[in-house]
Amino acid sequence: MLKGPIAVALDGPDLATVAGWAHAVAPHVSTLKVGLEAYLRDGAAAVEVVRTAGCALFLDLKLHDIPNTVAGAARSVSHFAPDYLTVHALGGRDMIRAAVEALPGTRITAVTVLTSMDAQALADVGIATDPLTTAVRLAVLAVEAGARAIVCSPLEVAAIRAAVPNDITLITPGVRPAGTALGDQRRVATPQQALADGADLVVIGRPITGAADPAAAAAAIAGSL
Repeated sequence: MLKGPIAVALDGPDLATVAGWAHAVAPHVSTLKVGLEAYLRDGAAAVEVVRTAGCALFLDLKLHDIPNTVAGAARSVSHFAPDYLTVHALGGRDMIRAAVEALPGTRITAVTVLTSMDAQALADVGIATDPLTTAVRLAVLAVEAGARAIVCSPLEVAAIRAAVPNDITLITPGVRPAGTALGDQRRVATPQQALADGADLVVIGRPITGAADPAAAAAAIAGSL
């Protein structure tokens, strides 16, 4: 069975729920994402769920600290051999490079602008440029520092695709199938549009994990792609 280019966000209330979702959707998706909620609660057990499900491991820890600390944090998860490990691009060139050097076998994945933020939210924290300009600038900086994947909203993916080499993996959260609730996401698109604009992998959480039948939801979205 051909798996869809989907990373399912395993943001569940307990390990049993996470494991249930993972094994239900694994036949239909390429990647499973372990984020802060699951990792801080369940640690290695959450990673093992992904490994036993047979999908790529997207370890979404969004590291953001001084370079030495980020390097140490990256080394601390090296035994998991994650396929992707996220860092915040706003941490700067040296911080991103420190993660790349600490974990050379992993696609260090730079998060540009969170999909929950809009222009006003950026202005509130002192960033005067709009989300598109900010995301492209951060993506280019991150790739120059050695990042091999970029996280951006689907609204910026086409511009970033044009600005970085073709071998850079572009990952888009903020993806919602037509007709589903946006939740706390602000800069969104359908998975079909995100892929058409240049994304390689789309991150989907609640539209799949919140469905009455997560496996059927994952299969339906994968099939539509």
